[in-house]
Amino acid sequence: MSAETSAGIAARATRRLEKARRVVFGTFLCSAFAIAVFPLMALLGSYGKSEIGVPLTAGAGAAVVAFIGFYIRMINTVLTGSLRTADVVVSGVLAALLSGMMITDPLWIMLGPAWASIVALGLSSGRQIIALCAGVAAVGALVSLPAAERTPHWYMWPVMFALLATVCGLAVGANLLQKWLWDLIQEAYAAREAQTRLAVIEERLRFARDLHDLLGHNLSLIAVKSELAIRMADGDTGRAKAEMIDVRQAAREALREVRAAVRGYRVVELDAELAGVRAVLEAAGVRCTVAEPPGDLPPAVRGVLAWVVREGATNVLKHSDARRCEISFAPVEGSVVLEMVNDGAHPAGADIGTGLTGLNERTAVLGGSITAEHAGQSRFLLRAAIPLPERAPQAGDLPPSTDDAEVVDNAERAERVA
Repeated sequence: MSAETSAGIAARATRRLEKARRVVFGTFLCSAFAIAVFPLMALLGSYGKSEIGVPLTAGAGAAVVAFIGFYIRMINTVLTGSLRTADVVVSGVLAALLSGMMITDPLWIMLGPAWASIVALGLSSGRQIIALCAGVAAVGALVSLPAAERTPHWYMWPVMFALLATVCGLAVGANLLQKWLWDLIQEAYAAREAQTRLAVIEERLRFARDLHDLLGHNLSLIAVKSELAIRMADGDTGRAKAEMIDVRQAAREALREVRAAVRGYRVVELDAELAGVRAVLEAAGVRCTVAEPPGDLPPAVRGVLAWVVREGATNVLKHSDARRCEISFAPVEGSVVLEMVNDGAHPAGADIGTGLTGLNERTAVLGGSITAEHAGQSRFLLRAAIPLPERAPQAGDLPPSTDDAEVVDNAERAERVA
């Protein structure tokens, strides 16, 4: 794929990762909303029964709002980094003070487990998490003793400790599960990015190795022959001329091999391109349906259709938020028609991209045409129609020529067609 396509895939992956982060953050916000609602309901109920006055109601309400603010802030820092000690300490103090409101309503007991559930996300070992839950349960059970209507029985503290430890463990487990899913998403995107980089590095190494194998011998021969011709120029012009003839022959051979290598890199196979495009699109979250191409297509037609498929996939990744893409082939009145349809297309721009311009030039060589249009309901249709002659022109055909300039000109024309 082209560099633009790789950049488009990376940008799309970044957007999807950010969307996943917002979804996970939203689930945490739902729990924060629940944490805030129950204590505030208990506070308003106590105030309505005249159990507490205005100053205590206002102070407790402000403390709940501050606690929820620290809770949301700690969620954000957990998803993007690590917890700050100041946030943990201040929110813990607020939770401990507000737990004293259990004298008015038992719903206040939930603030301790809520605080532990978010602090546990910043701990690194199971022992630390168990110690955190045990500590919160012990403090909560101790604070709940004055809330008893009569003299507490000896078994009240152990019962409350077990109850709070269970609630705290469930809250911590739920948050740890969400955090684990977030870490799993991050690791998946990091692994795909690393795989992409490795693929690029491997292709560069392969290209460098091929160039070295192709040019190393001929360039060394040219250098040695040239130095020998320079030394022979004054004393033995005939030998110098023979050496320069060898230099010219080696240069032509190197040029021929480079052209063959470049032509091999530029020629794309339709079947391989369809498989590669499908893999790339599905890796980017696009469900791709690919029909089987006709088996009797001439090589030149298959090559042009492969370029259409490649450019179409680039457009899907760069200019849409597609979820589905369909690639189909159909014979129509002596022609083969390729259609690529995707949803989630962005609004049409003012200019035609260079990719479509290049496809027009490639298909025009074979007498075909390209159409690209929005088909309604955010759908985009790329259609290529290429006639099927008795013998389609071959991309590598070169007319015989002995003149160097004519060989270069013909080769360049053939590479433009390919």
